[in-house]
Amino acid sequence: MSLVMKIAIPVLIIIAIVAILLPTLLHKAGMHPDYDGEATKAPGLKALVITTSHGTLDKPNGKTGKKTGVFASEMTHPYYTFLDAGMQVDLASIKGGEVPIDPQSFMRPIRSPLDDRYLNDSVFQAKVKNSLKIDDIDFTQYDIISIAGGWGAAYDLAQSTVLAEKISQAYYGNTNAIIGGVCHGVLGLVGAKANDGSLLITGREMTGVTDKQIKELGIDVTPLHPETELRKAGAVFVSNTKFRDIFATDVAVDQEQRFVTGQNQNSALEMAHKMIQLAVAK
Repeated sequence: MSLVMKIAIPVLIIIAIVAILLPTLLHKAGMHPDYDGEATKAPGLKALVITTSHGTLDKPNGKTGKKTGVFASEMTHPYYTFLDAGMQVDLASIKGGEVPIDPQSFMRPIRSPLDDRYLNDSVFQAKVKNSLKIDDIDFTQYDIISIAGGWGAAYDLAQSTVLAEKISQAYYGNTNAIIGGVCHGVLGLVGAKANDGSLLITGREMTGVTDKQIKELGIDVTPLHPETELRKAGAVFVSNTKFRDIFATDVAVDQEQRFVTGQNQNSALEMAHKMIQLAVAK
């Protein structure tokens, strides 16, 4: 056996072992943590999961960037948590129709078990292909409204006056409704207004993807960043950190217990469970 082969074979074996173990290693580092609390049942309640309709990662109005959209787990984790609790779950997006899903969120090292469930779920896939348009929905009919993130959300959630108005209507029209968002999804909350014309989230404790995580990932073309926009809107921003914030997680509940927000892709599962708990307690 040549010297090259003697060196190459062990190297290839090591690479193969690392590839096999990588999902487990990332999970232990903090990616998509398990929920270890008690699952609450909520039969008869209704949930609405909202996503972006934007599918290109480029400068605003650009059309040549990489494909993006909703980050899969930020949609699948709330959806299945609500569904398994016995709730009716609808899926909506800014424009309606097919929801763009960031293809990177289905990469094996970071794909979650609930993402795998989605990939084998024709019913959910049909909802994603034919999502409802937010304009056509009465938000006051839902007990829980959960807004998913992903890079696409930076381009159309905060920019939607319809979404802002619908969030305000949900808050005032159904005083038991629990409203929230995860990662970039919290951008869908920043434009909602109170009856006196002030921003609805001012003074509320909230979280979202940190400026630190965005800087670490090197994504600087998106038009809006959640931490920055939450602070501008007067929210009390909270978060956790790690050596890389992509492995951190936090879930915030405001003092009134009407808004539940998750820091990033790791937070959607816990956020969804807390939303159910609050909705059932109302």
